[in-house]
Formats: sequence, structure tokens, C-alpha cells
Amino acid sequence: MFKIQNLNKIDEEGLNLFPDNQYSIDSEAENPDGIILRSFNMHEMEITSSVKSIARAGAGVNNIPVDKCTEKGIVVFNTPGANANGVKELVIAGLMLSSRDIAGGIEWCKTLKDKGSEITSLIEAGKKNFAGSEVKGKTLAIIGLGAIGVLIANAAQSIGMKVIGYDPYMSVKSALKLSRNVQVVSSADIAFGAADFVSINVPQTPETKGYINNETIGLMKEGVKILNFARGGLVNNTDMKVALELGKVATYVTDFPDQETLNMPNTICIPHLGASTAESETNCAIMAVEQIREFLENGNIINSVNFPNADMERHQGGARILIANKNIPNMVSQITSALATANVNIANMLNRNRSEIAYNIIDVYRAEVEPGIVQRLIEIDGVFMVRVLNGK
Repeated sequence: MFKIQNLNKIDEEGLNLFPDNQYSIDSEAENPDGIILRSFNMHEMEITSSVKSIARAGAGVNNIPVDKCTEKGIVVFNTPGANANGVKELVIAGLMLSSRDIAGGIEWCKTLKDKGSEITSLIEAGKKNFAGSEVKGKTLAIIGLGAIGVLIANAAQSIGMKVIGYDPYMSVKSALKLSRNVQVVSSADIAFGAADFVSINVPQTPETKGYINNETIGLMKEGVKILNFARGGLVNNTDMKVALELGKVATYVTDFPDQETLNMPNTICIPHLGASTAESETNCAIMAVEQIREFLENGNIINSVNFPNADMERHQGGARILIANKNIPNMVSQITSALATANVNIANMLNRNRSEIAYNIIDVYRAEVEPGIVQRLIEIDGVFMVRVLNGK
């Protein structure tokens, strides 16, 4: 029986995918095999040695101590693309809100609620104060063409915008989904310089923190409108405030309000609604549960942020050995030699690496692997995780 600890309320449609006869789910579970969460901050949490995998029902993993998990041999998953449509729709709404003063007009209308028969004439006289411009024909620069960025690009292009995209790490999968009418450029500087609107859609990392700052804003047109539905830390708030006060940035739309953004001029703050749709929460929960199950039951890794993806069909009848090690020379030969010395015959093997981490899936012909063999493997210098799944 696998034990799963849920640190946040997770959509039931996802949790129901855990079979009752194989899994127990409890927010207070002791020594869990897996953890599933959304926004819970794990950085101050003690993670027990029983934990083998952590899945976040969402894309960002800033709330998870990924480096510490890697050291402990814990595989961390996220759910890229599961909430992409929900975020895309809100970005398109952000485009409209920044181009037309819809929010200001709505607030002004509320001040007229006691004016009775005068309301119609007051509205006709006052609407000019909230006039804006159409997005059709304007240029949108999208920085980051992952699952969300591609959807935004295609949607913006379909409503008549000229779309420029930049992503030095764009995957083949994303490229195949991108409209042929979207212009992909070779540098962010080109995209910034051409844009009437800029949408930031990259993960927050030490390298991208404060990505929108005095320098990058300086490359943009006067009166540019910037949309941030990715992560709050991607924008340097101090630099943004100055740019807004000077009019260099006409409007800043952010899905990550804080004390600074709420006090900035010409800023539209949305309460982190990007993935807050019933559909997104369900999709993220389903993907997270499927990833945890696939890893706990078969050792396969899909959408990990700290381990290499590795997926191999299970050899029927035999046991499966899962080994994580430092990605250094001579590891595979040491592992296979240790198994050969123990008279363990390998049926199939997969070795994948990611930066400093290597991961091995080894199917063997025997149905069970003795503890002594596991001990021999874990004693190999560089190996830091060994799991055995007995034959089905």
C-alpha cells in the first residue's frame, strides 16, 4: 500500500485515480511514499526519508526545495501544459484590459448607481474618458514559447495581431504547434524593440529573476504595455514603477499582486487567476496523479524538473531495479558488473541523464531481488538511490 500526503486541496477527479486497494491518501500521512500539492510552501518542511516523489499540480515549483529533493533522490514532478489554456485565456483578457480602460470604466460606472434617470446621459458624456485602442494590427512580443506561450501566440494571431516570439529553448513539440504566421526571432532585443505589447511566459529561475528591468524596458517602444502571467519575480518592481511614472510603460498587467504593485500607477492587478479554473485544476490534478502512480508503480519518470525523463515498458514477470547516480564515467559498467557478480540476468535496461544526474531502469529475469544485491548496488560510489519493484 502506497501512502500519499496531500498538502493542499486537490481536485477529486484526480485523487480518484489513486486505486483504493493500492493507495491511502491523507493530509496528515506519516512517512508517505509520495506528496501531492499545489501552492503549499515546502521549504521549511521536514521531508522524511520515505518520500520517493513529489508532484505539484501546476507548472512552477518555487515552493518546493528541488535541490534538497535531488540530494535525497526524490523525483519532483510538475504538470506543464495542464493549465495552459486557462492562462492563455486570461492573458488574452489582459491584452484587452490594457488596451481599453475597461477596468476604469467599470469602477466609474459604480459611482453612478444612485443617479437614477441621469445615468444614461452621464455615461454618454463620460465614456470618452475611458476610450482606448484595438489590438488588431498591433504587435505582441511573446518571450517564452512553451505550452502557454504557443497558445497565446496562436490566439493573438487569430484576432489580427502581429505576433513575434522568442525562445532559445523552444522544443520541437512547441514548434510544431506554433502558427506559421508567428515570426520567431533570434533575440529578445528584436522582440522587445518591435512590440506594442510584451507577454512574459518563462519560468522564474536565478537567471530570469528581474528579467524585465531598466535595461530590457529601455529596448521597448514608448508606451509599451507589459503583461506578466508567469511569475511575479520576473519583473523588477522598482524599475517598473519608474517606467510607469515616466510613461515609458503605459500599462502593467500582473497576475501577482504585492505591496509594491498595488501602489503602482497604471497597473492592473489580478489575484493570481491564471490557472484558477475548474478545468485547469482538474487537468493538473489528473496529470500529477498519473505521474506519481507511474513512478511509484513502474519507476517511469515523466515531466520531472530534477531527474531525466525515462520511460520503459515493463518486462513481464521479472523485477525492476531503479538506480539514480551521479553522472560520471564508468557507472553503468559498475552497476552491470555488480548484477552479473550476483548472477542477476538483465532482460532490458534504460539509462538516461540530466546534467549531473543519471537514472537507470533495469528489468531482470528473476521475480525478486535480494536485499544483499540492493546493498551491493547502493555501496557503489556515486549511487545515491536504489529501489526495487518486485515482479508482477
